[in-house]
Amino acid sequence: MNPQSVLTPPTEQLEERSSPVVRRYFPGWTMLAVAGTAQYMSAPGQSYSIAAFKDPMRAGLGLSETDYSLAYGCATLVSACLLPFVGRAVDRFGARIMLPLIAAGLGCGCFMVSQVESLAGLYISFSIVRSLGQGALSLVSVWLVGEWFERKRGMATALAGLGGGLSVMTIPLINNYLIETYGWQTAWVGLAVAVWGILILPAIFFIRNRPEDLGLHPDGIDPDDISASESADEPESESARGPVITAIEDSWTAREALRDTTFWKLLSVPATSGLVGTALIYHQVALLGSHGIPRSWALGLMTVQAGFATLMTFPAGWATDRFASRYLLCGAMLALTSALVLVMTMPAIWMAGVYAVLLGLHGCIMRSTAMVVWINYYGRAHQGAVRGVAFAVMIFASALGPSLLAVSVDSYGSYLPGLCVCLLLPISAAIAVWTARPPRHPASNA
Repeated sequence: MNPQSVLTPPTEQLEERSSPVVRRYFPGWTMLAVAGTAQYMSAPGQSYSIAAFKDPMRAGLGLSETDYSLAYGCATLVSACLLPFVGRAVDRFGARIMLPLIAAGLGCGCFMVSQVESLAGLYISFSIVRSLGQGALSLVSVWLVGEWFERKRGMATALAGLGGGLSVMTIPLINNYLIETYGWQTAWVGLAVAVWGILILPAIFFIRNRPEDLGLHPDGIDPDDISASESADEPESESARGPVITAIEDSWTAREALRDTTFWKLLSVPATSGLVGTALIYHQVALLGSHGIPRSWALGLMTVQAGFATLMTFPAGWATDRFASRYLLCGAMLALTSALVLVMTMPAIWMAGVYAVLLGLHGCIMRSTAMVVWINYYGRAHQGAVRGVAFAVMIFASALGPSLLAVSVDSYGSYLPGLCVCLLLPISAAIAVWTARPPRHPASNA
């Protein structure tokens, strides 16, 4: 018998045996809640929120449809151009500094919109809310989740994405109530106050940039506790062992990623999703109406799409943590391709429901797998800069998508030529991402 065990009181022996299983609360869950809240409150800069203001603002400012649409489109392009710089700033200063600053700026932008009296003012204020809401706030929230989670990154990103899904389902209704009750100016002031009140203080008091700042590790798991067989995933084994996760010391800079063939293959997915997905949603009433589907049904199917995407959030997050990202992204492109074929042919009216479900499936994969693939493949150290480029391309493409189908109608009197062009894009992206192999850092090949 060990003499030390005889001298140690039974209670202390019990404490020694039980101490390894004591679990502390992992602060990453708090960061996840803040990130989800940030995605919810990005609404003032999102299309589904701004759409509710279109008619009352046009009437109040005396603007034409073209004036309003051009201001919105220009603001979208400004957002896309600024995102790479925002990504670099988040990498340098972290979410603890950047999120409160972005929230403060977004609130100011909302207040500026409420005071708009001219078309020039609309261009400026829309550029602020689009850049900080749709762009910067969404980017910093995903950045924060990526820093705090690694092996559970897919599920964590999907959970944070619920904030965006709930925002789609509730904010337009809230906006409509405020506009009808108090007017569009007061509604924008309400959004400003909500952004300031809900985001700034929690960001200041609760956010920590990385688990290492608190002496912790991503997921709250010490890497030494992970078996060598699990932690030594090689890029070649992605299909057998799930998604590759690049170590922080092997992280790529944005310039290095831009020289990698895999980066461009992956980039084809968000670019296609932004262009084709936005075009389909923007013209959904007319597209489905050409097959005899009433306007009310077409609008209602948007709710079905958002609801199904939200319902599939958890399965998508689970799959993201267990299967190769390129397979799931390929599946998203195939779902988008199938939706295009349906909206071009629509053999039966009830198939419009299948169309909405396919778009919802595509959307849930884009909210989970498409968000984490950049940090998984290119590492944590420069994830803001790398993601900033990807987000910028997606937003830029989304600004062009509706115009493609509009030109098709104006030039040929039908959506069909434009839809045929759109059909080529997800098919090409599916082939490209299927062949995208996990990259090897240039330093490892030296």
